[in-house]
Amino acid sequence: MNKIINRQGKALAIQVDGLDHAPVIIFSNSLGTDHHMWDEQAAYFKENYKVVRYDTRGHGQSDVIENSTLANLGEDVLDILDALNIAKAHFCGISMGGITGLWLGINAADRFESITVANSAAKIGQTEAWLTRADQVEKHGLADLVKTTHTRWFSNQFDYQHDALAQRTIQSLAATSTQGYAESCRALAYADMRDDLSQISTAMLVICGEKDPVTTIQDGVLIHSQVQNGQLATIDASHLSNIECPEEFSQIFTKFIS
Repeated sequence: MNKIINRQGKALAIQVDGLDHAPVIIFSNSLGTDHHMWDEQAAYFKENYKVVRYDTRGHGQSDVIENSTLANLGEDVLDILDALNIAKAHFCGISMGGITGLWLGINAADRFESITVANSAAKIGQTEAWLTRADQVEKHGLADLVKTTHTRWFSNQFDYQHDALAQRTIQSLAATSTQGYAESCRALAYADMRDDLSQISTAMLVICGEKDPVTTIQDGVLIHSQVQNGQLATIDASHLSNIECPEEFSQIFTKFIS
């Protein structure tokens, strides 16, 4: 991986695959994961696109940054595009990456050919719950979350124990910086795009997991109903639908961006 320096002077780890002069896709990971959660999609798209993945601040090999906000998460995407001299890209984010996409659709629409928001919401969870989780993680670490994460990330029908990428993704949570995780929780606590969705005119695909207990179909329908140019798709999966159903996810995304 390479690193770029963002506008706050902090390092963000990036991985670039595919074709140099092809259309660009940038993938944004969920809370507690890293860029590897998009391995299947990177392999799928690199034959026809330039594929950019990155570790969200405080995750993977990217620096932990204190007092992070949703705006900071969006600005990191713009800083990556600028560092790579990319004028416009297709953005695809899941969960935390998805709400980052909503912020980008409002604040930097001119930088994106399209925005895909997967397994996300305009307001994810409750403020107090996020703040409590941040405090608990800082005090006690991530071990308890790691033990139960499969119940939120994957459905009962998915054999996550024998799926190499699923196991690697669970281990990425175990390896995530506790401070980095907590900072992201606090950013999500105050991230609320519900009143701004109608401003989004960029072509947007909303992907929902039919078995997602974290960000529900209703959350996706709300986004789709408010944005100006949206499409809605559902996948028979839980929260990390791109890992549980990688081929279906990639095919839906391909049809949308092409």
